[in-house]
Amino acid sequence: MQLRFAPQSRRRKQLDAAEKLFEVIDKDKDYPFEFVCFRITGFHPKGETAQQLIKGDELADDLRFFISKLSSQIAQPASGQSEKVYTIEELAKIFCVSTKTIHRWRKRGLIARKFIFDDGKKYFGFLQSAVDKFALANPDLTAKAQTFERMADKQKQQIVKQAVKLATTTGLSRHQIINRIAAKTDKAHETVRYTLLNYEKAHPEKVIFKKPSGIVDTAAAGEIYKLYKQGCGIKELIMRFNRSKSSIYRIINMRRARALLAKRIEFVASDEFLKDSTDEKILSKPVGVRKRPPGKRIKPFELFGEHLLPEYLQILKDAPVLNKEREIELFHRYNYLKYLACIKRTSIKPNRVSSAQLKEIENYLAQAEDIRRTLIGANLRLVVSIASKHIRSGVSFPELVSRGNFALINAVEEFDYTMGFRFSRRASLNIAKEYAKVSGKSTEPGRKRAASLANIQRDMRTKEATDFAAFERARQSLAQVIKNELTEREQYVILNRFGPIGLPIKKKTKTLKQIGEEISLSKERVRQVELTALQKLRQSLSSEEFELLTG
Repeated sequence: MQLRFAPQSRRRKQLDAAEKLFEVIDKDKDYPFEFVCFRITGFHPKGETAQQLIKGDELADDLRFFISKLSSQIAQPASGQSEKVYTIEELAKIFCVSTKTIHRWRKRGLIARKFIFDDGKKYFGFLQSAVDKFALANPDLTAKAQTFERMADKQKQQIVKQAVKLATTTGLSRHQIINRIAAKTDKAHETVRYTLLNYEKAHPEKVIFKKPSGIVDTAAAGEIYKLYKQGCGIKELIMRFNRSKSSIYRIINMRRARALLAKRIEFVASDEFLKDSTDEKILSKPVGVRKRPPGKRIKPFELFGEHLLPEYLQILKDAPVLNKEREIELFHRYNYLKYLACIKRTSIKPNRVSSAQLKEIENYLAQAEDIRRTLIGANLRLVVSIASKHIRSGVSFPELVSRGNFALINAVEEFDYTMGFRFSRRASLNIAKEYAKVSGKSTEPGRKRAASLANIQRDMRTKEATDFAAFERARQSLAQVIKNELTEREQYVILNRFGPIGLPIKKKTKTLKQIGEEISLSKERVRQVELTALQKLRQSLSSEEFELLTG
């Protein structure tokens, strides 16, 4: 993609360099990306990507594709070259082989470029120098090809008869039967396979093998994957589609790989993710939280009718509860799991992927999804609390709760846990913005809904009153730390940003812009002062005291 914008002369040089690199690649070795990039462009890339290793066989495939695409962008007339350019058909005639053999030779190292031929269209062409190099490097291959003789109809009929006999009298697979016939007739495996395949196409009423050959079409592959996801067993799929076990697994894995590659995975990055001990530090901790009673289920993702609202509000009383420390741990783990899935996904190749590799990535995403649901469930009461203050907005209370739930879901994805703040602050902002969009006539809550809502709010107030004495003790300690650890400017910013120290009910606070105007600083400078002060307090305060300040 980057080379598309390079001058054509430079792209020609890079095309030559890519071909030279292709010639020296050993498929059994690994090569760092820095080496590949330097050999083609002359530049040394920096960063972690530069040291990423590429397997030799994969690099050869990628280079062949790279040469094809780049030569297509700068394709020149074949007639204007300084040496002879052969088409695939011309080369097949020279070596007395099929065009499919030429395509197989390309995988073995025969370099092809795109040229513009006399009819004005682009085709693969082979320079005389490239053909000579390949013939010199593969004398046995080309010599064998030149002794190739096309089979007579009688020979083909004999192969078909042998295949029919083996297929009906033995339990051998198609592959095993072809190998046995190839050894007996001294023909190549591919020659026998194409002979039998062409016979079956010409005589569909005379099928030799019970199981079909060839690639499964897109519609059938999609149906296989759909049934697999719905819980259909492998044996049933084998019987229904008349395919081997390996074919079914290969189709399913290819579809799983494509689904993972298409999935949008976003996470909040952290430098800690790059450390060696991160897995043990983050993933070794248990994820347990206080669970809801069995049989009760919260559905925050869909609209519910008014008749279900009282039951929904009742269930919220038993929703999981998270303190700030546990909440940060869950967000930390949630984003790290998505980071791991994203990193592991870069090594996926849809046509060549293992079940273990896919299972590992899917497991990371499944764990992340469980944590996401826990975080959402723990904050559903916040939605009800805010929705109760907007019941005069003209939207029914159930719809307000549903809108707030979707805003809560978005807040989980966007929340930056590395800042050290409570998630409820970000969630409240998202929910309030969502409610600011709605307007209309007043809709009062019904009697039953109002009673249920009042019970929920009373329970919340009761919990706050119980902990008030603890708040007061912590407040006094917090005030002393702020006075001792912070400068006058930092104290002013913190007290105006977070209000009176540690009160359960916050008074009106000031924005960064308002504070900046009062002390003659820019909004961004006030933000820096606030972050510096919070960093000092985080080191001096206990987690409970810090939560009391920022909560």
